[in-house]
Amino acid sequence: MQGKKSSIRTFGDPALRRPAEVVEAIDDEVREICRVMVEAMLRAGGAGIAAPQIGIAKRIIALDVDGQFHVLINPALVSSEGETEETTEGCLSVPGVSAPVTRSTRATVAGTTLDGERIEITGEGLLARAIQHEMDHLDGQLFLDHLSPARRRSLLQQYKRRKPDEEG
Repeated sequence: MQGKKSSIRTFGDPALRRPAEVVEAIDDEVREICRVMVEAMLRAGGAGIAAPQIGIAKRIIALDVDGQFHVLINPALVSSEGETEETTEGCLSVPGVSAPVTRSTRATVAGTTLDGERIEITGEGLLARAIQHEMDHLDGQLFLDHLSPARRRSLLQQYKRRKPDEEG
């Protein structure tokens, strides 16, 4: 992976459905994975990304919401409260489609920074949504999995009809 750019995997890629593995040590390889993830997220204009989205089955997420930027190794959802479906959700791995998804209004995630520090992040609104969305990726789930079968079918038809130049 050294020095490589990585493209974001899109719907249908089996890497998106594989549960991610625990990171055993924060080493140069993990730092490079994080660099590539963040670069891909920023290039695509996303609010978050998970390692499986670049084809790496490791428990790593990056968040960039409302001026808060975090990279978390081995994140775990600590708590979530409330419920809302107010915000439409999209995904870098399913470009060009979005739908309202029921999520908790507040979420707390704990993980390890690249410096080895254990931290907790609590978010509301978009940050809470991004936390939950990226945690789903680590378990091989997509936002589509939270939709009714009819809505999911409709979105997938829309996704398949989009033009190749609408990617990302």
